Amino acid sequence: MSFFMLKKFVLGSMVVVAALLGNACGDDDSSFAPRDEDSSSSICEDCDDASSSSAKSSSSVRSSSSVTPKSSSSSAKSSSSSVRSSSSAPVEDLSSSSAKSSSSSAKSSSSVSSSSAKSSSSSAESSSSEYVPFDHSQTLAGAYKVGENAYKQFTDTRNGRSYYYITITSDYSGKSVTVMAENLNIGKMVPGADDQNNDNEIERYCYNNDTTKCDEFGGLYQWAEMMQLPSRCNTESCADLIQENHQGICPEGWRLFTWDDYVIVRGYKDEYSDGIKGLRSTYGFSGTNASGFSLTGAGMRTKLGAFDGLKEVMAWFRPEEYESDAANRAHHGLFDNNDFAPAKENRDLKVNGFSVRCVMVEK
Repeated sequence: MSFFMLKKFVLGSMVVVAALLGNACGDDDSSFAPRDEDSSSSICEDCDDASSSSAKSSSSVRSSSSVTPKSSSSSAKSSSSSVRSSSSAPVEDLSSSSAKSSSSSAKSSSSVSSSSAKSSSSSAESSSSEYVPFDHSQTLAGAYKVGENAYKQFTDTRNGRSYYYITITSDYSGKSVTVMAENLNIGKMVPGADDQNNDNEIERYCYNNDTTKCDEFGGLYQWAEMMQLPSRCNTESCADLIQENHQGICPEGWRLFTWDDYVIVRGYKDEYSDGIKGLRSTYGFSGTNASGFSLTGAGMRTKLGAFDGLKEVMAWFRPEEYESDAANRAHHGLFDNNDFAPAKENRDLKVNGFSVRCVMVEK
């Protein structure tokens, strides 16, 4: 090879190498082109490549913007998670939970208010339901039956209780008796299950152990209590202690109601043939009260300690023992709301509890 040919070969090789090196440098510059320039060069509304590039850029923006909501949502979730953790309610129920909480507070407040109202109402009821003493004039006969001013009143100084009384004259014998038109009510109440065995004070039963029943219908008394004799007289004869015009638990100047008194009262002037109904009050005892005697259905305390017959029967002990069983039985009278009339031979156990009527002692 000649020198000139070798020189050409070398020079040609150098040119080729230089060209190759130049292309490599251009690719490197392209790959490091600023993204802002790429972004700005893509703003070419007339070329598809630019539009596509814009879309890609927009997609990048979407991608970028989607980060913020997720982050925000994540924060919200974190926040709601905290709330959920404290409220133990699903996210969709949080407002409801708040409402419930608010409602709960309202209910709590309402409950307190309601409670206060109830308390106030209860106080009002308590105040309005305060017991008012029974008006015994309700049990009396009208003036058109017994005449004007037929009833008078007497006050028992032992307890301050007042009683209506009336004078009834027999249309058969012409005899008169001044008798209480109410059942006696005095003494300390003892339970129906107990006997009246305290000989140092007067004791009474009240129907169903309710003192308001005593106020309305009078007390119920065992025979020895009525007689004001030792309680042993309920189970043994005390005939020698019975006196004429026996006072018993009646007030001073009054005595216990007897069979003879009943005969006088029963002989009232019966203009309308009312019979025994004329002795019973119209107040809950199916009577006409034509006599003015005003019997009410006080019921009784039985030998077993129970109460029976309220507004259905009225019984009273007479101050005399039953001769055939003087230790345990005494004579009594019984009325019911179906025209049952007392008989002279009636008797019952002394331990029962019956009503008491008193008669004014004649002077």
